[in-house]
Amino acid sequence: MAPEAVKEAQAEAKPKAEKQTNCLACNKLIKKLKKYYRDGKFYCSKKCWRAFIIKSKASAAEEKK
Repeated sequence: MAPEAVKEAQAEAKPKAEKQTNCLACNKLIKKLKKYYRDGKFYCSKKCWRAFIIKSKASAAEEKK
């Protein structure tokens, strides 16, 4: 095979990672200047990050019951 064909095959094999564009807590669009990054996820502010943590803990407690 030609080196070009090998590179194309490798490029097709890799799945594209989707870029997160919305806040997980409030679903607002995340702007470049205003990002809050925690645990591999983006939020629009620290307040939204805390709200998401509280919501996820509450849902986990309900599942245990």
